[in-house]
Amino acid sequence: MSLYRVTADRFEPVARTTFAAEKMLERKDLQRLLRKDITPIADDLMVIAEEYGDWEDSNRRIDLLCLNKDADLVVVEIKRTDDGGHMELQAIRYAAMVSGMTLDQVIAAYAKAHGVEQSDARTEVLNFLDLDDEQAATLSGDVRIVLVSADFSTELTTAVIWLNKRDLDIRCIRLRPHKMGNDVLIDATQIIPLPEAAEYEVKIREQEQEKRKVLGERQEAFRRFWAQLMELAKSSTTMLAGRSTTTAYWISVGIGRSGFTLNCALIKDESIVDCSFRLPGGEERTAAAFHALYARKDEIEASYGEPLDWRELPGKQTCRICVRLPGGWRSPEAEWPEMQSRMLDTLVRLERALKRPILELSL
Repeated sequence: MSLYRVTADRFEPVARTTFAAEKMLERKDLQRLLRKDITPIADDLMVIAEEYGDWEDSNRRIDLLCLNKDADLVVVEIKRTDDGGHMELQAIRYAAMVSGMTLDQVIAAYAKAHGVEQSDARTEVLNFLDLDDEQAATLSGDVRIVLVSADFSTELTTAVIWLNKRDLDIRCIRLRPHKMGNDVLIDATQIIPLPEAAEYEVKIREQEQEKRKVLGERQEAFRRFWAQLMELAKSSTTMLAGRSTTTAYWISVGIGRSGFTLNCALIKDESIVDCSFRLPGGEERTAAAFHALYARKDEIEASYGEPLDWRELPGKQTCRICVRLPGGWRSPEAEWPEMQSRMLDTLVRLERALKRPILELSL
């Protein structure tokens, strides 16, 4: 974006410059000015300390440590470069280092940085947070990040967008210098997230958080279901011996020949136990194996004890011989023992019916 001066006849572009050309330094100039007035990058921040580094075993320092109205700590990192360097990685490290700070520590840092008494610092901080009751005053526990630079590289902005999708809160503020006469003008623009899209992005982030929560709960349920199934199997078969539990919706075991597996799967309202096979050499060889087994259909189903669902699946390079059972991952946990017993019985019978015919295949 360009900056223009309005004249009687036209929009007159204001020349771009650089902080280096204007001999403006990060700490001596940009950081000092933002410490005195933080509003060019945000109007809801209180500067707690400059060059904050009150921790053991590290001499690293945060450019500006701030607090916002939601009682979140805010790490502000400042660069005068046109790419931002690797400031996002540096800021994440700092955010982790201050994440355990208490409100009393924040107040102590403010008192030290501003040269005021502890009691006065407490009053100023609580007033900023609009808190009257000192007993209720506490930090939110969240740490937000503001990156300030003359510009940002594509690598940095891509990383920030990706991190924001994973529940971090990072803003990129571009301070672009212009020169008009003897004056340096600053165009301060938030580029990530775009202010117009910020509310939308928050809603999308909340939706993704809910999806991850549901997925995590479901994966934990799968892990417990398979662990219980494996424990139950110890008394009837060695097929699952040594098999680790998993958070996937299925588990697989071999049947004694490469390319063939026995699988148990949980879908929404039903379970599936099947023999799936996909052989080297492509669809033609897999189909030949299917036809050879299907030629022994009566024998195999008699051994299993009931009809099976034979699926050649043309064009998909995998064939399956299936059994569908009632009860899936949406079933109440109280029904799991019955589902597991049924699944295990089906798995044992399917192996018994298919193992010899599979081993006798000549392909």
